[in-house]
Amino acid sequence: MQSNTITLAFAAFLLSSLLVRLWLATRQVRHVARNRDAVPAAFAQVVTLEAHQRAAAYTVDKLRFGLLLLAFETAMLLAWTLLGGLNALNAAVQSFVYAHVQGSWAGMAYQLALIASFAAIGGLLDLPFAAWNTFRIEQRHGFNRITPGLWLADLAKSTLIGTLLGLPVIAVVLWLMGAAGSWWWLWAWGVWMGFMLFVQFIFPAFIAPLFNKFEPLQDAGLRVRVEALMQRCGFTASGLFVMDGSRRSAHANAYFTGFGATKRVVFFDTLLSKLSPGEVEAVLAHELGHFRMRHIVKRLATMFALSLGALALLGWLSQQPAFYSGLGVQPDMSVPSDALALLLFLLALPVFGFFVSPVFAAVSRKHEYEADAYACSQASGSDLAAALLKLYEDNASTLTPDPLYVRFYYSHPPASERLAAMKALA
Repeated sequence: MQSNTITLAFAAFLLSSLLVRLWLATRQVRHVARNRDAVPAAFAQVVTLEAHQRAAAYTVDKLRFGLLLLAFETAMLLAWTLLGGLNALNAAVQSFVYAHVQGSWAGMAYQLALIASFAAIGGLLDLPFAAWNTFRIEQRHGFNRITPGLWLADLAKSTLIGTLLGLPVIAVVLWLMGAAGSWWWLWAWGVWMGFMLFVQFIFPAFIAPLFNKFEPLQDAGLRVRVEALMQRCGFTASGLFVMDGSRRSAHANAYFTGFGATKRVVFFDTLLSKLSPGEVEAVLAHELGHFRMRHIVKRLATMFALSLGALALLGWLSQQPAFYSGLGVQPDMSVPSDALALLLFLLALPVFGFFVSPVFAAVSRKHEYEADAYACSQASGSDLAAALLKLYEDNASTLTPDPLYVRFYYSHPPASERLAAMKALA
């Protein structure tokens, strides 16, 4: 493998993905703007022109912000790789750590410090964009309800939790990369999958309550309906909870999380304030449809398989000098370079994986249709249609997306296609 080949392939995929992203975004902006002055005929009786135009404005604003973010992220990716940013950071961290840490722990300390430094720099650079999205775009369109103090508190909590949970796992993976031989990636995959399942298990009871309040569902009538639905669907949960989503956002949702003894159903308070009991039941029936159709298991299996393939690929690439030099890094091979290989891989992989993303989007849309069909068999299809329309309107989701943009990006079918499929079922 030649370093020039890696460089050219990376540059070619990066440029082509950037051009495709720009083309699709501009198509979406033009299509939404062109149709903003008339509500589609299928929705003319239920959606006002004001709501339709509000959704168009929100969609266009998000897309334009996305283009700015795309330009920044592309520039940063080039800076980290071909322009030598990661190489410079690696040299600085290596020099500092080895000057202050002696003995057998120096190699691990250097590698963890490199990953922590990279994550900290990236997080700080992303902060202005995250703040602008929350306090400018979401605020402008009436969705933001979080205060700057709460936003910063959430940031501090998530950083602390990520550090406490992530660093030990990364340390184990790095140790395996250096000590477990050529099959280290298989052992690392087992550790990573175990960690992911562990997080899923502890998230509902220990992590989520650090950010939101969860109170038992108090509406007795709704509780009876929901419990009857769950019994029909063969779904058991440790409880039904209402989350104070309105403390941060006006967006509404419902979901179930965890597994085993920690599995629970969660409703946003914003959802309960906007939907009737029958509509809430229908929305939950859709979510339970994902459970009954085994979509969660299928997605986990896909994630496990892709993770295994990615780690096997990293196991091979980390032994190729051209992998480093082709992406702008000249490692000191006298010290451990596993963290460097891991960071380079995480930077480069999305560039090469971009063009397969429509496949996953298509599978996700298929799952949504199946969950809708299941919901219509267990609850009222008219209630589900009414609930979806309310959610599309309240979340300012455009009713007129560009068809090609939908095929490439949308994980959920657009409203027109989704409601037409439900009508055909009825």
